[in-house]
Amino acid sequence: MKSATLGQPVDTQVQVVRTFDAPVDQVWRVFTDPQMVSRWMMGPPGWSMPVCKFDFRVGGYYENRFRNDQDGTEMGLAGTFREIEPLTKIVQDETYGLVPDEDIASHTAVVTMTFQQASQKTEVTTSIEYPTKEACDEALATGMTAAMELAHRCIDGLLVE
Repeated sequence: MKSATLGQPVDTQVQVVRTFDAPVDQVWRVFTDPQMVSRWMMGPPGWSMPVCKFDFRVGGYYENRFRNDQDGTEMGLAGTFREIEPLTKIVQDETYGLVPDEDIASHTAVVTMTFQQASQKTEVTTSIEYPTKEACDEALATGMTAAMELAHRCIDGLLVE
């Protein structure tokens, strides 16, 4: 599949659009089944994911912690699911940063994923709204979009299985 397209509709938001070669029910499952999530949501090469908690329901908590296998540095994503419209939309809070981080609350974003099927393909739009332009710039500087593209390629492989 083609790589995702990246946009920045406003200076506090990142929007990533990716099309997957599968019907929406299959793509939805890969994004919402905890066992599937643990297979594609990985850090860059040389990183492992020692923590993958995923309670997929409104109000449910999730946490993904990634560890640099060489130096032990950890970063994580955690939050709660705000809204779930099956096969259509997921809205979640997401706190991110280095672990431990005393100022982690300032790193909270709102992530909205929409799923739209056209023919036998599904377009997933991920919009991430940061509290400030600085937080958005900081997130982009981490290489997050490259990590998302690696995850998308893993998803492509899972969808073929």
